[in-house]
Amino acid sequence: MSNLVIKVAELPEDFPVIKAIRKSVFQEEQGVDPALEFDGKDEISDHLIAYLNLEAVGTARIRYLDDKTAKIERLAVLAKVRGQGIGKKIMENALQVIANQNIPEVVIHAQEYVKNLYKKLDFLEEGEIFEEASIPHVKMRKSLHSKSKNV
Repeated sequence: MSNLVIKVAELPEDFPVIKAIRKSVFQEEQGVDPALEFDGKDEISDHLIAYLNLEAVGTARIRYLDDKTAKIERLAVLAKVRGQGIGKKIMENALQVIANQNIPEVVIHAQEYVKNLYKKLDFLEEGEIFEEASIPHVKMRKSLHSKSKNV
């Protein structure tokens, strides 16, 4: 997949593309209420966009909960390009962005049916299955190896 490029989005310029991908995946495919999907936290988050052959096909958002924890949310890949590892590549990029901020821990609320994607990235399940937007989720956590800082 040499034609895949993942970049940190520029807001607000790139937001219409992010919104379109999330609308397609979460609202149209999964029936998520727009008020839940667009929760007012996009402006305080970092976003990634994946381009395949110059077409925007995937996204994720990174929200910094505090100086020790980031949460990756809203991972979405358009149906027509799923199964090519794009979601995994977006997650790998998001983890690198977070590591570069020296944030030691990442949490996600994974939709249960895709939790194995996150397990492959060394996320560990935590707690019971719960519903979010009427979809079964599981909380997962990953510790990042913090880089040693030169003093």
